[in-house]
Amino acid sequence: MRKILIYTSAVCIITTMLVIPSTPASASDDNGTLPHVDGNYHFPQTKWGNVRHTLRIHIPRNSQSISQISIAVPKTVSWSNKVNDIAVTQNNGQKVNANISLNEKTITLAFNEPVSPNSKLEIDIKNVRQPLRGNGSIYRLFAKSINSSIDMPIGMARFRVNGN
Repeated sequence: MRKILIYTSAVCIITTMLVIPSTPASASDDNGTLPHVDGNYHFPQTKWGNVRHTLRIHIPRNSQSISQISIAVPKTVSWSNKVNDIAVTQNNGQKVNANISLNEKTITLAFNEPVSPNSKLEIDIKNVRQPLRGNGSIYRLFAKSINSSIDMPIGMARFRVNGN
């Protein structure tokens, strides 16, 4: 009886593993109508020294083109405040031309040519000194479409504080 129960459990576990897809969940909805934050990471994975924060933005196929992105930098983050420490690239690695301006804790990226739908952007902020303690840093992101002058919220990016 015990062997039958063990074999039945093993068959159920194997069947479950075959039925559930192994691909990770993704927030990138290609049929959506609004741009959104698609992910973020920092490099190197350490709490000491300067790091690079990378924000990934997805502009779905049914969205309007984006003319500007604003990033509210958290108060807990200190960085160089230099325009040269910000880089914007597309998902193919090609640099995106943008006029970058800084106003206290806000980074504004005004694109020379609107970013078309069905695009992904990576925004790198270099020389970031993140907090050593606390809950981490939360960036808030906003975008303007080519047909609007209103900043619409497109999401948040949270960077955790790593332990030793």
